[in-house]
Amino acid sequence: MLPEIQTTPYCILVRNPEGPVLGIARPKSDDEPRTPLIEKDGLFFKDLARQGKLLPYEDWRLSAEERAHDLAARLSREEVAGLMLYSSHQIVPFAAGEHFNGHYDGEAYDAAKHEPDELTDEQIRFIRKDHIRHILQMRVSDARTSARWSNRLQELCESEKWGIPTDISTDPRHGTARASAEFRQEGADVSKWPEGIGFAAAGSPELVGEFARIASVEYRALGITTALGPQIDLSTEPRWMRLEDTLGHRPERVIPMVRAYCDGMQTTEGTKDGWGRESVVTMVKHWPGGGTGEGGRDAHYPYGCFAVYPSGKFEMHLRPFTEGAFHLDGPTGCAAAVMPYYTVSWLEGKPHIGNSYSSYIIHDLLRERAEYRGIVCTDWGITGDPDPDIDSFGSRCYGVPELTVAERHLMILMNGVDQFGGNDCADPILEAWRLGDERYGAETMERRMRESAERLLIPLFRLGLFENPYLDPEESARIVGAPEFVRKGLEAQARSVVRLKNRDGILPLKRGMRIYVPLRPLRESKSFFRTPVSAHTEDPLAGLSLPWFERVSTPEEAEAILIFMESPLSDPYQADDGNGYHPLMLQYRPYTATEARSPSIAGGDFREASADRSYRNKTSRAVNECDIQNVVDAASTGKKVIAVLHMHNPAVPAEFEPLCDGILVHFGVSLTVILDILFGDRTAGGRLPYSLPASMAAVEHHAEDDPEDPEPYRASDGAVYAIDYAG
Repeated sequence: MLPEIQTTPYCILVRNPEGPVLGIARPKSDDEPRTPLIEKDGLFFKDLARQGKLLPYEDWRLSAEERAHDLAARLSREEVAGLMLYSSHQIVPFAAGEHFNGHYDGEAYDAAKHEPDELTDEQIRFIRKDHIRHILQMRVSDARTSARWSNRLQELCESEKWGIPTDISTDPRHGTARASAEFRQEGADVSKWPEGIGFAAAGSPELVGEFARIASVEYRALGITTALGPQIDLSTEPRWMRLEDTLGHRPERVIPMVRAYCDGMQTTEGTKDGWGRESVVTMVKHWPGGGTGEGGRDAHYPYGCFAVYPSGKFEMHLRPFTEGAFHLDGPTGCAAAVMPYYTVSWLEGKPHIGNSYSSYIIHDLLRERAEYRGIVCTDWGITGDPDPDIDSFGSRCYGVPELTVAERHLMILMNGVDQFGGNDCADPILEAWRLGDERYGAETMERRMRESAERLLIPLFRLGLFENPYLDPEESARIVGAPEFVRKGLEAQARSVVRLKNRDGILPLKRGMRIYVPLRPLRESKSFFRTPVSAHTEDPLAGLSLPWFERVSTPEEAEAILIFMESPLSDPYQADDGNGYHPLMLQYRPYTATEARSPSIAGGDFREASADRSYRNKTSRAVNECDIQNVVDAASTGKKVIAVLHMHNPAVPAEFEPLCDGILVHFGVSLTVILDILFGDRTAGGRLPYSLPASMAAVEHHAEDDPEDPEPYRASDGAVYAIDYAG
């Protein structure tokens, strides 16, 4: 029987009488063989192993678990180690001057010489030499390029022994915020939706589910099959820089949104187990909850590595995982992957080491008590040697600096972790395997490593990648950013915006008004990577056409003054003659932490002279103190003052609220949506997802792990800015 074969510009399609359509790489020349087919029982299968017989892992009639078990047993040590690697951040194409670099035939990317979807030398190497099959795409120029790049990766993988396809992943890329809280992914034209805390402000699990279903369609069109999210940490610490990406801080509200998100991403309708070609794996993060860093500091940096639980609520922070992600309503049943955070969970009687290094956190709580059987992948870059400077990026082997790199890998593996985020080289895993043979016995290590190989292969079978990983780039361009997806995203953005104040009904404004918008002169600061950022001035409306109003050059010409603000931005670690720690502040004017905790709960690092990380009596200044000065200056003119506050974190309103006539709060939305709301073309539909604190003293007195908010602010008109408030 001859198969029905269709040759397309991007692959060869083989249509089964019953069963999946098979996708095969097109030969580059007449001399290059294509992947052969096997006919059995009137059906066709890809002979990926090129052995001339149907192996169980090639048989799409078997379950993903059966196929993974068969293939895992066939792999060499080097191939198993490759599955355990998750690549560093990949940019398509790599451009000169990026934090991450790639080369094309030994040189920097040159658009005159190279196609944007070409594979870099490094990508070819880590697929062929290190057998990597999990790749993190950080940024891509457009949907067609993403699809073509994905096809190139899959073609290369299909040509390798066993034909194991590539799983491409991404951090969230559908949001519109431009904060420095995490690697911001470029969307490649995807529809734009609220950030996580914006969904909390909208307050609708159904909206979260609709977003996840649309995002999964766009992801698959880009070639993306794993989402490094959702971020389901409870954001009980209001100063945490990653609060904006969370779904909130109260478990009874977060859990339904977690289920809706994971179900929407993972479910392919009409399949027996929910998995299929429309599914995207969710890697929920960050076990066991990373939102309790002492003083609000973040564990990307050694100075922020400790998570504390002063009110004893550690167990509560597990609930979004154990009651949400691990118990879904849909047919896939459970989030397929989970990522521990960098943090050292400061628990009495437990070793003070990073979560992936902790047998208690991973083996006892996650694998045994929670009975989690999916993939566990470390956060990125935790196994390298520490930087000598505590104020550094990428130095995260917390608590185990004395171990070798291979010993760190072995320690993590024996806890039950399967995969190493951001590691491109297999050598340390192979050395860890050899050390494990000596310490635990070859049989024990063989069983342990093949167990992870099976877990890592199962999603590749579930997603249909072994049968057909190829994309039609033109179809991808039609799907990604489709008008209906964009429209729904904009509607959802408006539902996340909170109207906080509207004195005398000043909102909405009249179209055509003369409005003054002040610039924002920002102080010098440090980037996400802890590199210097020079003082500079930003125009909030730069590059935007303004059909809503006439922008005038001076306050005197204006009928109203419109001020764009961010919540206060400050630096928790600054070199000084003390311990270097300073308060993270939620107010704009300089703040001295006279009521801060002393001594600190957690502390101790080989790079520090003292284990006390208290910042009591230290003073911080906001990078964007200009925002409050703009409000003060505007109020002094006697003109109506409207503030638009991008709230990365819950700001203390006492400095600005009494001076404003109208206030809109958002958590990362498109500027056009904000202007539509200001001028009455859209309606702000959100409510505060958390209380706005009465003062910094209230924040200092609040426990980092407590879901109850600090004392809320009482506005000049008597309104209390507590959770769920909307003016």
